[in-house]
Amino acid sequence: MTDARARYLQLAQEIAEHDRRYHVEARPTISDAEYDRLYAELRGLEAEHPDWVVPWSPTRRVAPKPTSEFPKVVRAIPMLSLDNTYDEAELAAFHDRVVKGLGGEDPTYVVEPKIDGIGIEVVYRDGVYALGATRGDGRTGDDITANLRTIRVLPARVGEPVAITVRGEAFFERADFDKMNEARIADGEEPFMNPRNGCAGTLKQKDPALVAARPVKALFYELVDGDRFAPSHSASLAWLRRLGFPVSPDIETVRGRDELGALVRAWEARRDTLPFDADGLVIKVDSYAHRRELGATAKFPRWAIAYKFPARQVTTILRGIINTVGRTGMVTPTADLDPVELSGTIVKRAGLHNWDQVARLGLRRGDRVLIEKAGEIIPQVLQVTEPSTNPPETPPTECPSCGHALVRAEGEVALRCPNRLGCRSQLMWFVDFFCGRSTMNIAGLGLERADQLIEVGLLHDIADVFTLTVDKLVPLERWNDKSAQNLVAAIADAKRNATLTRLVAALGIPHVGGVAARSIARHFGSLAALLAAADRGEDAFAGELTTIDGIGDIIARAAAGFFTDPGTRAIVDKLVALGVSPAEPAAGAAGPLHGMSFVVTGTLVRSREEVIRRIEDAGGKVTGSVSKKTSYLVAGADVGRAKMDAAVKHGVKVITERDLDELIEPRPR
Repeated sequence: MTDARARYLQLAQEIAEHDRRYHVEARPTISDAEYDRLYAELRGLEAEHPDWVVPWSPTRRVAPKPTSEFPKVVRAIPMLSLDNTYDEAELAAFHDRVVKGLGGEDPTYVVEPKIDGIGIEVVYRDGVYALGATRGDGRTGDDITANLRTIRVLPARVGEPVAITVRGEAFFERADFDKMNEARIADGEEPFMNPRNGCAGTLKQKDPALVAARPVKALFYELVDGDRFAPSHSASLAWLRRLGFPVSPDIETVRGRDELGALVRAWEARRDTLPFDADGLVIKVDSYAHRRELGATAKFPRWAIAYKFPARQVTTILRGIINTVGRTGMVTPTADLDPVELSGTIVKRAGLHNWDQVARLGLRRGDRVLIEKAGEIIPQVLQVTEPSTNPPETPPTECPSCGHALVRAEGEVALRCPNRLGCRSQLMWFVDFFCGRSTMNIAGLGLERADQLIEVGLLHDIADVFTLTVDKLVPLERWNDKSAQNLVAAIADAKRNATLTRLVAALGIPHVGGVAARSIARHFGSLAALLAAADRGEDAFAGELTTIDGIGDIIARAAAGFFTDPGTRAIVDKLVALGVSPAEPAAGAAGPLHGMSFVVTGTLVRSREEVIRRIEDAGGKVTGSVSKKTSYLVAGADVGRAKMDAAVKHGVKVITERDLDELIEPRPR
């Protein structure tokens, strides 16, 4: 090796170490001028000898070209969510479950602040940074390798030539965030609303140079497969520190319920001393052996929990109540508030659920009300703190959209507008739903455009979607030849290719979701056959529907009522007259899943429609609820407890999408 080449490698390593001291430890050992001199020397050597440049060079923090899109990264080991707890009683119950799972042994816990940032995963090969990704849905994330490389606290190379995967949180510190927003305002740009949203938007920038210009920090909290390197979580974190990763300095270990409770209480007073936003604490069993013994559900590890700090609360003035009408005619009240900052966002509206809730709170215009963000996300009104002298707010008697008298069905708390065919607000939401990706899949006709087309008289019902032409659309405001042609092409494609399942689901029949729609479509095979059955009368049609596996009396009555109602039947007949009369492709009867029954739940990597199609094309059957007849529950992220509990009750095996792929196309061993 030449002296110049050796000098280059020495410089690269020396500058990387100065970066670590400055950005990770906040303890620089040289002046800015000295650093700049070394960096200029390194750049000069790389310009003169480009073949010398190593992947971990400090000059490679910014990629040379923006990316057009982010490829997907599929993980072998998913980033599971954590179960949440909001008080010490629930935390004690978690501890008791852990102790029971360990046969009575008191575990040691590792406790650290739960940063309100963006989950990331980084991969090192031979000790060199090779891949970076967002959390995504846990199983699949976006490849943002170039963007994460710009984060100065992330080591480009670690102290040992290891192959490891490390997970952490990217975030803005509050002081950095405030300075950045001041600069944006001075430049005439919109400030970011809060650190988390600003960081999320930054990591999704297509140009890494823009990411490099913003003060993104990161802390790392988990070594994937850590038991290959250390006996415990705390030991693996200590090793990560030695390798050069930034790890939270606020991590503590405790043993037993009393120590855990005392630490949680202490943290509620300390939370505001942190330089970043934190919405709680993450509590993990330390021993990897204990973790293996405790295991995990399909959604949560049993050895960890997130303790959420009490929600931030503020008071403001209630200016009134706004009523909105949705696709099903339900009228929802929303509190109209004096704008107030809450947990980093400006809140002007807060949910009230229904008018029974308004009555329970005794709301009056001009009240000072206490609001909080439920789960740090959704603003809601908790109570009146200073009542006004105005009369109590009363529920509306007429639809705020069409003026029709409102009704309340027996046993329901919701007010509804029954004018489903003549209510503009319902039609606007209905068109948006009808054209959605999982229904008729007509891109380019969302809420805003639906509202516009209803206003100008081009849409009176959902069948009118199929009467739209380029000549009708181009003269309208915010339309041009290209947008009009794209929509008309999407409409024509839906007419040609939509299945009966998609149409039945798109009609918005109460209680009829995608699974029930597919069962009905498979039974009849074509819209013509379905309508012929409906022509035999509502009772006869409902009776036939109940013979379909998975269709109970409630769904059958709802579907029969829809197709025999004169108003809704007229719209379906209009669709047929316009050439919308789809059939259903036959399912694969003798495929590898023949005779098996599946329930699909949670957030999936593929669309739910695609997963169901794959199952049925392979000969399987999909139903909406778990029973003893169910062969498998296919679970993605964010699985509801009801289906998981039912799977446990009936002894149904829970599998992932990857497991399903293996059932359909077994890999050679």
